[in-house]
Amino acid sequence: MLNIYNANVYDIYDESNADNFFRKLRNRIDDKFDDALKAATEIIHNVQFYGDGAVRDYTKKFDGVELRNFYMTDEEINQAFQKCDKETVKVMEKAALNIEEYHKRQLQNSYVITKDGIIMGQRVMPIERVALYVPGGTAAYPSSVLMNAIPAKIAGVNEMTIFTPPKNEGISPSIIAAAKICGIDKIVKVGGVQAIAAAAYGTQSIKPVSKIVGPGSFYVAAAKKLVYGTVDIDMIAGPSEILIIADKTANPKYIAADLMSQAEHDILASSVLVTDSEELINQVDAELEKQIQNLSRREIIEKSLTEYGGCVLCENITEAIKIANFIAPEHLELVVENGFEKLDLIKNAGSVFVGDYSPEPLGDYFAGTNHVLPTNGTAKFSSPLGVDSFIKKSSFIYYSRERLSDVSGDIIKFAEAEKLTAHANSLKVRFDDGK
Repeated sequence: MLNIYNANVYDIYDESNADNFFRKLRNRIDDKFDDALKAATEIIHNVQFYGDGAVRDYTKKFDGVELRNFYMTDEEINQAFQKCDKETVKVMEKAALNIEEYHKRQLQNSYVITKDGIIMGQRVMPIERVALYVPGGTAAYPSSVLMNAIPAKIAGVNEMTIFTPPKNEGISPSIIAAAKICGIDKIVKVGGVQAIAAAAYGTQSIKPVSKIVGPGSFYVAAAKKLVYGTVDIDMIAGPSEILIIADKTANPKYIAADLMSQAEHDILASSVLVTDSEELINQVDAELEKQIQNLSRREIIEKSLTEYGGCVLCENITEAIKIANFIAPEHLELVVENGFEKLDLIKNAGSVFVGDYSPEPLGDYFAGTNHVLPTNGTAKFSSPLGVDSFIKKSSFIYYSRERLSDVSGDIIKFAEAEKLTAHANSLKVRFDDGK
């Protein structure tokens, strides 16, 4: 039997409403997302019909910037790059090498099968044009540029364009530096729903793409959902989340720090500790109270932990793993004795961090695994962003006359069983000797 522990920093639950807590986590974005869909529908419609004019109007309305040209010039890019801290650039270059090393192993090969009179196979090809959305709200995320662009580059994508909201003071130098590292020189100073619509449908000035990737607000996520089908998208990402499975051997100082590292993203972020140790819960709670005092985003962290944080006290770690597989978190830290022995039991998680010294920010920035991960339970059926996200596959078939003759009767019989006589006729006419 599990219990929701009444920790001081977290909201208070009891054993009778544990299911309500999990349901609250799953449904925490529904109302906001419905509102965003309504607003995004109108904006997309206007961009489709009015093109550049609508994009300019919405950029002035939402960002307070009047745009003449959508694309950054080479001079603007170079000026912004010069403003970026050189040590930060060096760190991003190191991270880029790690990301590249990890993702190169994901490459798939085309193949050909040949046998007497038959040739068939599969071609693996990159998507030709991709848009990378980079948020520009309360913080800049150059790490997202690296995580999206490097797998695309490895896949062989020919043209990548960054879309990012403009500011009167200019685009963040760190975003420009990340773009430079990835070899991207097409940067569109447009954000929000209007950027997603322009990327999907094109305008007089902006060329449409085949896929849109990258994180964003509820409105951006809603817009991506609405244009899916016209273009492909990476995923409809929800607020960030972490679930930590820990036993009595875990360091409460580290657990508290890692819970807050996700809580600071957004008041809707979810940070959950699942453990079989009541003592650890008390220790983590004390650490939360202590560490939060000096953090710059304290208010966001407190709101996030209060609304969507929780400690789940289980009978044992096996039960904790069952809960984790049910929730299917974006990030899962496995901080238990002999963690690798438990790793294969984790079936549903975007990315798993094993041990005391593998904190979630290691994956966010540097290790090389991708930080674009399925959220809100979608890890049950989807995967992290990777090289596969930027390829498409096409099959090909060649049969000689003799080999087709050998199987034509079977194909005709199959087609007629489905009452598709034109399908059957396509075989018959090839062997009717001119009748």
